[in-house]
Amino acid sequence: MKKRQAANDHTQAPTIRTPTFLLELSLVVNQGQAKRLRAHLEAARQLYNALLSLGQQRLRRMRADPAWQEARTLPRTHKAERAVAFSDLRKAHGFTEAALHQAVKGLRVGWIAEHIEAVLAQTLSSRAYRALNRVCLGHARRVRFKSRGRGCSSIENKRNDTGLRFVLQPPEEGNAGFLLWNGDQLPALIDWQDEVVAHGLRHRIKYARLIQRPASSSRAAGADAKSNRYCVQLILEGTPYRKPKHTVSQGVVGADLGPSTLALVPQEGEASLQVFCAELVPDERAIRRLQRQMDRQRRAGNPEYYDEKGRIRKQGKQKRQWKQSKRYQATRRRKASKERKLAAYRKSLHGHKVHEVLTQGNTIILEKISYKAWQKQFGTSVGLRAPGMFVALLKRTAVPPLGVVSTGGTLVEVPTRTTALSQWCHGCGKRVKKPLSERWHQCECGVGPVQRDLYSAFLAAYLDPADPIPSCAQYQPYWEGAEARLRAAHECLIQRAKEGQDLPRSLGLTRARVRLPKSSEEPPLEPILLLEGEELEAWAEPLEPPLF
Repeated sequence: MKKRQAANDHTQAPTIRTPTFLLELSLVVNQGQAKRLRAHLEAARQLYNALLSLGQQRLRRMRADPAWQEARTLPRTHKAERAVAFSDLRKAHGFTEAALHQAVKGLRVGWIAEHIEAVLAQTLSSRAYRALNRVCLGHARRVRFKSRGRGCSSIENKRNDTGLRFVLQPPEEGNAGFLLWNGDQLPALIDWQDEVVAHGLRHRIKYARLIQRPASSSRAAGADAKSNRYCVQLILEGTPYRKPKHTVSQGVVGADLGPSTLALVPQEGEASLQVFCAELVPDERAIRRLQRQMDRQRRAGNPEYYDEKGRIRKQGKQKRQWKQSKRYQATRRRKASKERKLAAYRKSLHGHKVHEVLTQGNTIILEKISYKAWQKQFGTSVGLRAPGMFVALLKRTAVPPLGVVSTGGTLVEVPTRTTALSQWCHGCGKRVKKPLSERWHQCECGVGPVQRDLYSAFLAAYLDPADPIPSCAQYQPYWEGAEARLRAAHECLIQRAKEGQDLPRSLGLTRARVRLPKSSEEPPLEPILLLEGEELEAWAEPLEPPLF
């Protein structure tokens, strides 16, 4: 009883930063409560947009000030002078988080004050400031205003003793949990048999966040008439629960992540090369049909915006007011539902892959990649598999938060310009630039042929994170044993190809028609039409370079 009271004592806020994790619970919301929640979120949307508009005006005035250009001309070696100059400019023009907290007092008036408390208004102003500050620092081009109906879907507090808060009953009263906000008491669905939920509710609640998500159907649990479901995210103090099946090994793993492949080479253990998120297969045909249907409905509702050839008329600077019929909105919701399910499945696959990597080692070394550049060159594959999100999840899971031992691991991202693992040879130390079509590493010194991604992961596994510059001496003792492991990983890949699995070209198989090592005598197979009997003979052919 005393432990429960201590865990639920939310009145005393911590004075220092503590590790934090999330626990999400579904809420049971009736039609009346859902209507009031939508009104509250609509008020939050309008207040957030007003803060963005005010912050944009202050940002433009600050950039138009001649002192801004003078501060920019200061040399970057004088970091202290530049910091003071920009800080004075921010304070003079009111472009600070504290200034927006003061400004929100004048915006939270009238009917908005009836829906949004002062503390929630401050969290909205902090969110708006973070979005505007990204534009100020050059990390984003513009801020996005939230449109009506598709706008603010979450709101959070920064304390758990007033306003939006979560209350947990003691065991003798039923162990039930409720989200309290503006006179509404929303019960949460708590499964005390779930170890993750029981572990989370034993920790102190820092604050709560209300989230509105579109439901798959109006019959979903907790869904309202608008097919929305509501959840509460509890921000808890401590470390998350780790299931016993998710073991973490001690060791170093070299990784080479591509737009559609992932190569893993631990210092001890089996190497692997696999298609990244191979189970993620979108229903492209259904999505294309919905897109065409949306285009027809948009054209039927807005004929004045199209010419006689079906092209959109040039409007100039005048903004178009597109009409959206109810059927168009329903089609858009069906398309969004398919994309939302695909994103949820991708997130699940990322989680499984992270735990799979940590079973081989808790120190992961990989090259630091510009995923924005990948979006321009490999847009389809990156948009489907999201390798940047996977690395972010791997970093959160492997690296202990705020120095607290979680997995005890580290994630090291070495710069590609100094390492150039895909172009460097450990046998002679030369760097030879290879085109992307050349998927095999073979050097004149006798190293190779070996699959390019596997070789890069091998070099990363034995790289010194303190001095990420490869040298020939550090790889010679390990190459003889690692070469057999790399060969075994490639043979497993060949076996999957013979079984009929669809593999991308970047894996370096002959049938994928990529560039082979120069010493290969057999040219890559040309795309020819085969009869049914000849197809069986073609699959019996070797899919590996002759020298491997």
